[in-house]
Amino acid sequence: MPPIRNSHQPRSSKFVPYLGFIVFSAIFVFKLDVLISQTISTARRTQETIISNPNITTRPKPEDENGTFYKQFIIAWGEPQASILERGELLTLSLSKISGSGFQSRKELLFGKIDMQIKLVPGNSAGTITTYYLSSHGDQHDEVDFEFLGNSSGNPYTVHTNVFAQGKGDREQQFFLWFDPTHDFHTYSILWNPKSIVWYVDNVPIREYKNAERLGVPFPKTQPMRIFSSLWNADAWATQHGRVKTNWTLAPFVASYRNYSVDACFWSRFTRSSSCSDSDFTTKNVLKMELDRRSRARMKKVQKDHMVYDYCTDKWRFPKGPGPECKIN
Repeated sequence: MPPIRNSHQPRSSKFVPYLGFIVFSAIFVFKLDVLISQTISTARRTQETIISNPNITTRPKPEDENGTFYKQFIIAWGEPQASILERGELLTLSLSKISGSGFQSRKELLFGKIDMQIKLVPGNSAGTITTYYLSSHGDQHDEVDFEFLGNSSGNPYTVHTNVFAQGKGDREQQFFLWFDPTHDFHTYSILWNPKSIVWYVDNVPIREYKNAERLGVPFPKTQPMRIFSSLWNADAWATQHGRVKTNWTLAPFVASYRNYSVDACFWSRFTRSSSCSDSDFTTKNVLKMELDRRSRARMKKVQKDHMVYDYCTDKWRFPKGPGPECKIN
């Protein structure tokens, strides 16, 4: 017969070992959670420092310090895959199976015009994306995009343009380029002022996005933005909706940049002010520039001959009709 348990044994002494184990476990989990939290926080701060502190990037030789890409930009990520050459006047980004790469401007701007000559990834670039854009930070960010979607050899690059205002995008237009952008450098420009945003290819306007605030549509005009560029793998969707994948036997894929120029109002985080005065908005050409009749006619011809997608005509994505800005754009 099994021994009879004493039903009158004090309950407190019965659960003391379990209580001790629970307290020990709670302390252990708490300490482990704190350790993990500190590790993640340290890693995040280190990564942010690497991205934002130009002194951590490879320092140029003294004779190269005045080179455009040393003075104006920092390598933001994938540093082993990015190079600044020719005494700071040429920058290359590369993509391998290990990593892509990217750079960003040292300064922020609030309106202006930027120009960059880019030679895109040659040959079979399917699955790759080269980006060149303006962007602020945060969930309600503003952004103005140039994205170049690679393709298999012999097929044209797709130029993808988009604009975000207060975190909302979905305003895409896409084009096939009318030349091979991998044989030589071509100039890609963004004009951004309070009246409109214009995308240019070799000084030919391909798209205009007018300020439609009077129609209730937000427009990027209060958030300073940096210039960003990157080369990365997006074969899940980039080429023919993801049907054509990146051929890694062709890596590394390389895009090159040169002849950067800017005419802009630069923003100071310290003084919370712009380098442009109120009077500049009536006298400075880049801040009041609009397309004239001739330029708009050239743009319309490009759109007629080379545009392959316009969100304003996409009834499947927008069954309730396009946004009100499409009426004036």
